[in-house]
Amino acid sequence: MNEPLLRKSLLAIALTGLAAGLAGALGAQFLLPPESVWTLATLPVIAALAVSIFRDLFAGRLGVDAIALLSMSAALVFGEALAAVVVAIMYTGGNVLEDYARGRAERDLKALTDRSPRIAHRRSGERFESIPVDQVSVDDELMVRAGEVLPVDGVLLDDSARVDESAITGEPFPKACKRSDALRSGTVNAGEMFHMRASAMAGQSTYAGIVRMVEAAQTAKAPFIRLADRFALVLLPLTLIVAGIAWYASADPIRALAVLVVATPCPLILAAPIAFIAGVSRAARHGILMKGSTALEALAKARTAVFDKTGTLTHGGAQLVEMEVAPGRDSDELLGLLASLEQASHHVLADAIVALAKERALKLFRPEGVCEYRGSGLKGIVCGVSVSAGSQSLILADRDLPAWAERIVARYKGQPALAVYVAVDERLAAILVLGDGLRADAVDAMSRLRRAGINRSLMLTGDDVETANRIGGTLGFDRIVADASPADKVAIIKAETLAAPTMMVGDGINDAPALATATVGVAMGARGATASSEAADVIVLTDHLGPVADAVAIAHRTTTIAKQSIVVGLALSGVAMIAAGFGLITPVAGALLQEGIDVAVILNALRALGGDQISKARFG
Repeated sequence: MNEPLLRKSLLAIALTGLAAGLAGALGAQFLLPPESVWTLATLPVIAALAVSIFRDLFAGRLGVDAIALLSMSAALVFGEALAAVVVAIMYTGGNVLEDYARGRAERDLKALTDRSPRIAHRRSGERFESIPVDQVSVDDELMVRAGEVLPVDGVLLDDSARVDESAITGEPFPKACKRSDALRSGTVNAGEMFHMRASAMAGQSTYAGIVRMVEAAQTAKAPFIRLADRFALVLLPLTLIVAGIAWYASADPIRALAVLVVATPCPLILAAPIAFIAGVSRAARHGILMKGSTALEALAKARTAVFDKTGTLTHGGAQLVEMEVAPGRDSDELLGLLASLEQASHHVLADAIVALAKERALKLFRPEGVCEYRGSGLKGIVCGVSVSAGSQSLILADRDLPAWAERIVARYKGQPALAVYVAVDERLAAILVLGDGLRADAVDAMSRLRRAGINRSLMLTGDDVETANRIGGTLGFDRIVADASPADKVAIIKAETLAAPTMMVGDGINDAPALATATVGVAMGARGATASSEAADVIVLTDHLGPVADAVAIAHRTTTIAKQSIVVGLALSGVAMIAAGFGLITPVAGALLQEGIDVAVILNALRALGGDQISKARFG
């Protein structure tokens, strides 16, 4: 059954019934009197609500919806059909708004499974045949073409290969593999075609394991529970007691009905969804996609923040760290020659070098006679000049480093950075050091998060300890965990969520299980894998950390406004209940008064749309 469509239909029936009944009361000719029209418009709402309450009771839950059921039923019993249909409109309207705010309660894994390898090229005699990946057996010889995803785990049969493991490890640089090296499914062939031998079937391979972890983590999450239901055990008996006292003291059941009508919990039903809708809309304006009100509420509760390193705290790609040029050489001229040559390469570093030259508005030329040496570099002619770039062994062979080059090589020895040696006319002219740098706004974002109530922070990374401490040490993390696998990350997140509500911020497929396990997952969606975006509750659509702090600020402000709306709405309803108990308000007047309270609640909740000074917002 399509429940959102059912609720919209019920709202339409109630509105149509109210309008038709009012028209009849004003003199229009109908087959039925207005009271009968209003009754018929209310009955479907009562029936649907009764089924919903029975279902909740069967599941061990009781919501304040029971007050709405009692007020509508009592209104019909005591001949107050107009009051009944007005309450029906209030209730169904609140449900429709809640459906809109809730969005999808369950995330499907379609995007993740779509990326899963489906075809493998298996040797059959002297040729290779394409087969479904689930037909691959251990020890099968497979061919992986350039750009293809590795279908299963295995070992390399060729002398060398380059594999992009960013989807699994988060590391931005392709890994150079040698014969007999282990290969993992879900990674991508970043070089030329190679052959491998399967060491596991598809269902037992690395990528399939990650998919299973995401599914398990997501199904472990609690279902969406409305904020209103938390007050049910108090509000429902209190309302019945006040209504009973009013009936007993006055011997007038209409007074009890009036109490029930004004106690209908529309402020509870409306306040949180409207505020959350406004908060989600405001977040979107700042490049933050929140998957419904559950994500926003969870983000406001977070007290621990866990960050992935590569692609989250860092850029996740090759950045120029330093460039040293030979005496008498011009750095821009050499960068222009290098970038011109790199236009002929498909290496990930080539793209970074060309992009850097374009950022500096350097003129690039078409290279000629380019010869690429797999895994080592390339040589060619640019504007009549011989230019070569790549590893030290390719450029210098057995020659010694000149004195000016020794200094930069020594500075980055043992560091997680790549050196590109550049020679012009067979003479070393420059050395470029490329690495994964810290995001410019990382320090400020961490400071803002601490002001927002994040009192514990961790960094998880698959990198070695030295690299992890170099990045994490500048940001003041309470704990830094290096050499962490996806399974390690899930275990740590589980432990942290037991101690306090935990926010996980990551970007790669390897982060997807941890994102789904955390109280609230935040994915860096600008370059993040689809899997992490599907597993996360919040997606940052820009390549900056600042929006993560913005998201927390918006969540705090939105939940504060929602709570204010609920408290004010309930206070006004409480005053109206007392007035109705003393006979000062009739059921119809009470229903209209409740509509006025609803309008006030909505206007207050819509304040969540405003307040653009996010970084200066106060956190309650």
